Amino acid sequence: MKAEERTVSFHTDSVVSADGTIIGYRQCGHGPGLILVHGGMMASQNFTNLASALSAAFTVYVPDRRGRGLSGPHGAGYGLDREAEDIRALVDRTGARNLFGLSSGAIVALQSAFALPQSVRKLALYEPPLAVGAFSPTAWVPRYEQELARGDLAAAMVTVIKGTADSSFLDLLPRFVLVPFMKFAIEADAAEMQLGEVPIKSLIPTMHYDPRLVLETQGAIERFRAVQASVLLLGGSRSQPYLKAALDALAATLPDARRIQLPGVGHLAADNSGRPQRVAHELRRFFLDARP
Repeated sequence: MKAEERTVSFHTDSVVSADGTIIGYRQCGHGPGLILVHGGMMASQNFTNLASALSAAFTVYVPDRRGRGLSGPHGAGYGLDREAEDIRALVDRTGARNLFGLSSGAIVALQSAFALPQSVRKLALYEPPLAVGAFSPTAWVPRYEQELARGDLAAAMVTVIKGTADSSFLDLLPRFVLVPFMKFAIEADAAEMQLGEVPIKSLIPTMHYDPRLVLETQGAIERFRAVQASVLLLGGSRSQPYLKAALDALAATLPDARRIQLPGVGHLAADNSGRPQRVAHELRRFFLDARP
């Protein structure tokens, strides 16, 4: 995703996580610290417009999650604990006490608030794809793994799109139309990358890891009742029912949670290609509210 609307300058830095992995991040703005955790098949570049919109009120930190961009590899024993350790390292370095996550990044943010009860003051989650009820958010994974193994990145990306239903428009197109289109789009994206950005052809394979986070939280939502942070649950009116069900479950479980549905947007509203200004508006109101 491109960031043509970027209005502020970023500088980069890094921290060392508990297992020695380098976690790089972008930083901009001034004010209380706010960490933005991107979702699957993304890197920090996907949040540059959101970070820019928040930079007048916050010092914004946008890490590249493991296996992407400025950060080191996923490493052995990858899972929620490693991701939470990465956030802990960034919190320890920056003192940031506010945390936002999108999609699988929202699962990471939720686990981090659970693991760091004294450090995370406020937590905003945009549609974590938690497994709730009979629906499986990871049913697409076997086909994706087969396509990835044979090096067919376009087909693998189409499987992710159709499996997660992140884009209702693309999801309506048949695979025989969508796969050739994606082959062209992947090559065009690589040709247009700016310095420091990660092409989508490098991000598609990282979706091998994100379903692990979903599976780790299966049947474990009740444990998040121990989260002490104030929580904002965000979602879009156009998002899939399973994502709304996950927010319902969290609203019924978290002790201090409020919920907002944004009309006319879907799952990727916080991404550069979505409506990041609308998400930023809600985040400003929540994180700047003087109440706990």
